[in-house]
Amino acid sequence: MRERITALRKEMNENCIDAALLYKNENRRYISGFTGTSGYVVITQESAFFLTDFRYVEQASEQCKGYEIIEHSSDMPVFEILNNLGIGRLGFEEDFVTYSQYSEFQQKLKDISLTPLNGAMNILRKYKDLNEIRDIEKAATIADEAFGHICEFIKPGMKEQEIALELENHMRKKGASGIAFDFIVASGLRSSLPHGVATDKTVEKGEFITMDFGCVYNGYCSDMTRTIVIGKANDKQKEIYSIVLDAQMKALEAIKPGITGAEADKIARDIINDKGYGKYFGHGLGHGVGLEIHEAPRLSFTNNEILEKGMVVTDEPGIYLPEFGGVRIEDLVVVTEDGNRVLSKSPKQLIEL
Repeated sequence: MRERITALRKEMNENCIDAALLYKNENRRYISGFTGTSGYVVITQESAFFLTDFRYVEQASEQCKGYEIIEHSSDMPVFEILNNLGIGRLGFEEDFVTYSQYSEFQQKLKDISLTPLNGAMNILRKYKDLNEIRDIEKAATIADEAFGHICEFIKPGMKEQEIALELENHMRKKGASGIAFDFIVASGLRSSLPHGVATDKTVEKGEFITMDFGCVYNGYCSDMTRTIVIGKANDKQKEIYSIVLDAQMKALEAIKPGITGAEADKIARDIINDKGYGKYFGHGLGHGVGLEIHEAPRLSFTNNEILEKGMVVTDEPGIYLPEFGGVRIEDLVVVTEDGNRVLSKSPKQLIEL
C-alpha cells in the first residue's frame, strides 16, 4: 500500500492537489486494503487518514496499515473532520461523485476547493502487480473449471437460468466470493444479443449457446466467453464460429507492449470485415479487468492508448446475426514484458454437445 500511496501522491503533485478524497469501493480497497462497505480515504502529501463509522473502526484498524483511523459520527461528521485537516485543494473522484454529493461538499466544506483527480486512480489501477495478477489468474482458473463442469451439465430442455445458476454455484464451491457481473447465457436466436442475460428460455438441439461469465476472488474479477452448440453444428454455424475464432486468435498473437487498443481491435475487425460480417461486430475488441469487470484500458477502434506490461485485458470479438444467432469467444490476457500470457485455459475449438 505504501507504493500505491506514493504513486498517488505523485499524481496529486502533478495536478497541484493538496489531498485526495476516495470513497469509491474499488479505489478505497486498492489504496487502503479495506474490504468493508463504508469509509473515506484521505491522502495528503504527509499523511494517510481513514474515516469510518463505529461499525468498521476495528476492521479498518486491522486492514488499513499505515493509516490514522478517525471515527466519524453525528457529533463529528465527515465534513467537519475534513475542515479540520487544513486542506486547500481537495481532489475528488469526478467519474464517481454524483452531482448531489458534489453540491453537498461545496456547501459544507470551508476554505477547501474541490478539484477533479483527472482519473488518477484509473491510471494507477491499469497496471497490475504480481499479487493482483495472481488473484485474477485464480478467478480465471475457477471460471475455467466451471466451464468444464457446465459442458457436462447442459442438456436440451434446460432453461438458460438453470445454466447460469449452476455456473455460479460451481464457482462459489471452488472458492469464488461472488459473480463478477450478471452472466450472459443466450441460446438459439437469442445468442445474437451481445448482452443477452439468462432467461427462462429452454435450450434446444441445434442451437448456439453463448456463455459470458466470471467470478470474484479476493476482490478481483475474471471474464471469459465460450460459445458451444447443442448437438451437431450446421455449416453456417461452423462458418461463423471459424471466422470469430480466427479473429480472436490473430488479435491474441498481436497483444503485447507497444500496440494500441485501436490497433489490436483493427486486427480482429479486419478479418470479420473481409468475410462480409463487419456490421455484425458492433462492440470493441476488449477491456481492462481488475477490481472492476470493466476498467482501463479499452481495446477499441476509438482508443489509441498503448498497451504496457502489467495490464490485464480481454480479447473478445464476436459476430451477431439477427434471426440466426451469434458467436463470441473471449480470453483474459495479461500483457507481459515481450508479449502476453493467456489466463483463460478453456478450449476454443467448436464444442458440440
